[in-house]
Amino acid sequence: MSAPTGRGSDARSGPGGAPVPRVDAYEKVTGATRYAADRTPPGLAHAALAVATVGRGRVARVETAAARAVAGVLLVVTRFEEHELRPAGYRLSGGYGFQSLQPLLDDRIAYRGQPIALVVAETPVAAVEAAALVEARYEAAPAVAVTLDAAGAETVGQAAALPQPMFADIAMGDADAAFAGSPVRLDAEYDIGAQHQVPMELLGTVVEWRGDDLVVHECTQNSGAVRHGLARQLGIAPARVRVVSPQVGGGFGQKTWLQSHVGPLAVAARRLGRPVKLVVDRTQTFHGSTFRPASRHRLRLGADRSGLLTALVHETRQQTSRHDLFASDFTSVTARLYGIGDFRGHQRLTRTDVQTPGFMRAPFEHAAVFALESAVDEIACATGRDPVALRLANDTGTDPVTGRPFSSRHLAACLRRGAELFGWAARTPRPGTMRAADGTLVGWGVAAGAYRASAGPAVARLRLAADGRIAVEVSGHEMGQGLRTAIARTVALDLGIAADGVRVGVGDTGEVPQHLTAGSWGTATALPAVHAALRRLRSCLGAPDEGPLDTVAAAAERAAAGRPEAVVEAVSLPPGQSARAVDRLRAGLPTPAGPEYPGFSAFSFIAHFVEVRVEPAIGRVRVPRVVSVVDCGRVASPVTAAGQIRGGVVWGIGAALRERGEPEPRHGGFHHADLAEYLVPVNADVGRVDVDFVDVPDPLVNPLGVKGCGEVALVGVAPAIANAIHHATGRRHRALPIRVEDVLAPEDGRNGNCP
Repeated sequence: MSAPTGRGSDARSGPGGAPVPRVDAYEKVTGATRYAADRTPPGLAHAALAVATVGRGRVARVETAAARAVAGVLLVVTRFEEHELRPAGYRLSGGYGFQSLQPLLDDRIAYRGQPIALVVAETPVAAVEAAALVEARYEAAPAVAVTLDAAGAETVGQAAALPQPMFADIAMGDADAAFAGSPVRLDAEYDIGAQHQVPMELLGTVVEWRGDDLVVHECTQNSGAVRHGLARQLGIAPARVRVVSPQVGGGFGQKTWLQSHVGPLAVAARRLGRPVKLVVDRTQTFHGSTFRPASRHRLRLGADRSGLLTALVHETRQQTSRHDLFASDFTSVTARLYGIGDFRGHQRLTRTDVQTPGFMRAPFEHAAVFALESAVDEIACATGRDPVALRLANDTGTDPVTGRPFSSRHLAACLRRGAELFGWAARTPRPGTMRAADGTLVGWGVAAGAYRASAGPAVARLRLAADGRIAVEVSGHEMGQGLRTAIARTVALDLGIAADGVRVGVGDTGEVPQHLTAGSWGTATALPAVHAALRRLRSCLGAPDEGPLDTVAAAAERAAAGRPEAVVEAVSLPPGQSARAVDRLRAGLPTPAGPEYPGFSAFSFIAHFVEVRVEPAIGRVRVPRVVSVVDCGRVASPVTAAGQIRGGVVWGIGAALRERGEPEPRHGGFHHADLAEYLVPVNADVGRVDVDFVDVPDPLVNPLGVKGCGEVALVGVAPAIANAIHHATGRRHRALPIRVEDVLAPEDGRNGNCP
């Protein structure tokens, strides 16, 4: 993979423009970084879960004698009493849990992999051995529905099913009539299978009671929700719970809310009077934690003969659980990617026998844009327009949904710059006409993407120590995306000091209130608060509002005057938010704003250009190079931002060619249960990835002009690959992933191929 090219590639910061790598790089590569599961307090006991082997029904009896007989077993719990443990509530209904169902409170089985017993032992080996010996007898349901089309799966309208819908249906103009009157029409269905986040760092928790206070070390993206959710479950004050998550170790949406094992772990630790650790094994994360649900998209896209898009109808169905409705939001991006005045979006949910699905990187945009950008490419083919030129012709500076201007929109710049870097002008339009010297088919594809520019309330506390170093405590979590580096670089550039003179604390409810870090709003949430705190620090020190600040001299001056270290605190709010948002922040509830703000709408944009090589005899697809150009406002940390884009491209390769959760229709759950069977890209699957940034600040969204890039990085990669495969082979593919058997399958007439 190459270094970033062009504008936005400067990774300089600090005095004299000295290069600054990510601030936690050395600790990570040397193994010094500590995650939640690395905690080993004195007297630590270890836990494991026994889980249901049926996909639906009731537990008739649980046999635990063999488990209790294992040497070192301290506790086997099959049911917690109501006074010990209560449900935390579902996140989309004002609660804190990833689902409403709290296992180990009754005999109901809602999905395969649901915990039926918690075992605690002196060693992890003993705990795992004992958990495997727990046996249950079930009154199983006669049929299990785990797919969108399964018998017994129930489809409901999202707007009618949710008392307070998170995401409303969208309608502008008369899309159905406009589609019927369009000279060029495409009516197609697109299927996206379930996918799993599989972060390298497993779900891991260490709980420890210190008197009446509970300390939890948890790899979470939302320590505030864990704190308040546990307080609700245990019936104690939130002030008695401290959650520490300095390094998440990758979350990608799986770790956004309170996991169902944490409350039982806290009760077990209280019963035993000693700390307890649980690391959920990889198999159980597939069956017992959130995942990207399967979805189906019907698009009716109309255009005139020049390729001007005239109408779009986007109807969706998304999988959810029986016990919760995980709301979908596919149409908010398809309604806005282009200037289509006549649009109708309708979203439905299908209840299935699975754990409640959840957010996974670019949770709705990845699937929605795969459908739209595949369809747009078909329109380009049908009208004889170059795919880049067609997208440029349909660009808009106004949000079609609200009629307001975008705060900034440089999608056209992304497309033009990407085409230049990729060498798009050398592409031959006719599919199947480009070949490598060895006869391999070559295809070039393009797709655009967008992701809402959201932000939330945040608190930042700055401390000038006696030695002149700066300590920052701020709402946010480090998931490997480089939040610490962005914060340190912001402070360093503002004060004119070295980034290694800045200590950054995130993810700790004992410091400042913690907002959920997700949705690509981590940087846009934390940095405005840091910026505001820097203004207060300068005022406290009597320094100018801008320009270099000698922090060592300032600290020495305060010490000479007998004053303690300087501590300031600031709260930031996105445009249009009131102080009520801060109240929700302090209650552990997320309050993101966007993409609609007073007077404007805000999104990040991206363009991906992809080359594929397809071996005709065996159908194998390779991706030797990708060029991605991003409009995410001011780039707060170029080194880590480029890493985010490359990571998103790798995710897109996996989504397009490898990853799919294969449901098990007989017993529930998924066929695969580890990384040997759930295929993710490896080094051999990833070629050269060039990244460039428009790097134009967007001052309407916040004073620093930054917008997110971690989610938009994935949006559009899969359709760019699919479009490139069509260009190489002349075959369209409307389902993900596109595997060898799909490339080799006989033509069935449904793939929308064009000459």
